[in-house]
Amino acid sequence: MFSHSQIWQAIDRLAEANGMSASGLARAAGLDATAFNKSKRATPHGRLRWPTTESVSKCLAATRTSLTEFAGLVHGAQGLQRAVPCIHLAHAGASDLFDDAGRPAGDGWDRINLPGIDDPCAYALTISGDTMMPVYRDGDTVIVSPAAPVRPGDRVVVKTGDGEILARRLHRETGRKLELACFNPQQPMLTIERTSMKWMARIIWTSQ
Repeated sequence: MFSHSQIWQAIDRLAEANGMSASGLARAAGLDATAFNKSKRATPHGRLRWPTTESVSKCLAATRTSLTEFAGLVHGAQGLQRAVPCIHLAHAGASDLFDDAGRPAGDGWDRINLPGIDDPCAYALTISGDTMMPVYRDGDTVIVSPAAPVRPGDRVVVKTGDGEILARRLHRETGRKLELACFNPQQPMLTIERTSMKWMARIIWTSQ
């Protein structure tokens, strides 16, 4: 059984992973902006208040997070961790670091311990520089799952036909093309042909 603090920590981790405050997550889920405030987690007399199943469900839908992934965030509050391969995004274009399905391969990876990672093929990419502001900052680590389904609106990592590794938001996809939005709103939309893409994987979590 999970404790009151573990559930609330998981909600805080979910908000952080999606670049939001707890209030921002509540608004994104269609809830009152104060629903997840720390002052609302207990009554003035000390009785514990729990988030409802409905509110958690709305948060998972708003962030495209599975129940398994959320359970991993709950476990993470207890310190359950797994070592995953990690490399700087700027170095990820090396030819021998991924197999044809976009799973980590080769010996060029470091390892870091992270909580609640369910996909055995998941890996971590460390962001360098400020080109992905305001979503990602220098030193942030994004967790990528090759097994996670990808839908428009998701943050993704794409390997192009010339070997470049890009982190973008999937804006739209058709049978022939992908439209990829930069995290920096000043940068233009990138359109690439599907035939020039080797693979695409979803960013499922961010450690900031």
